[in-house]
Amino acid sequence: MELDGTIALITGSTSGIGRATAELMAAAGARVIITGRDLERGKAAARAISGTGADARFIAADLTDPESLRGLAGDAGEVDILVNNAAFLPTGLTTVQDMKSFDIALATNIRAPYFLTAALVPAMIAKGRGSIVNIGTMGARIGMPGVSAYSATKSALEALTRTWAAEFGPAGVRVNAVAPGPTRTEMVLASIGEETADRMDAGGPLDRLAAPADIAEVIVFLASDRARHINGTTIAVDGGRTAVYRNQSGNQLSSRST
Repeated sequence: MELDGTIALITGSTSGIGRATAELMAAAGARVIITGRDLERGKAAARAISGTGADARFIAADLTDPESLRGLAGDAGEVDILVNNAAFLPTGLTTVQDMKSFDIALATNIRAPYFLTAALVPAMIAKGRGSIVNIGTMGARIGMPGVSAYSATKSALEALTRTWAAEFGPAGVRVNAVAPGPTRTEMVLASIGEETADRMDAGGPLDRLAAPADIAEVIVFLASDRARHINGTTIAVDGGRTAVYRNQSGNQLSSRST
């Protein structure tokens, strides 16, 4: 299996994209470390993965708390793969965005991956190998009303991806990002609701929301040696939403000769 002998830490991995990633990495032979704030859900996720014969453990952590973040880095120890997936998605127009939610988004989406990476990457550098995958968003590429704080923090994470690729790449540590489009996860559904999610199903060229596993497959690829020459890039996994223009009726415009 392609991830045999590796240890992978996936933040925000008790559900959604993070859990799907942990499951796929475990199936590929990695020893996975699941993190999240919910103790019971985290333990259940680790038991489920361990029940398949894979190696999984759970570390409870609140990434908005610097002390908890330091504890996570210490408890995890040396890892070969780090997936910065945990995120907070506040919704609301800029004029009504509350400061508390804004600060939580900054702490979860930027500060936590920044300092977790800073704590764990020295061991990767010492070994001369490692892979870091940051989870961004389609909203970092196109303007979307109501998600200004989320999009801004994820844009910053994409910028860090390029900077870290430049800083760590010469030592053999690759850093890349995945930018999902709308994905049917608990966080998304809690933020936008089922009705809006159903409407978004028909909003892209593929006419469906992504499943968490759709995103996880690309994350696992970037973490593996199959992507050994990919560094500093962001891969859009949005069903073509940021690449294909659709008119108001939802149809793609046909090509026309002039």
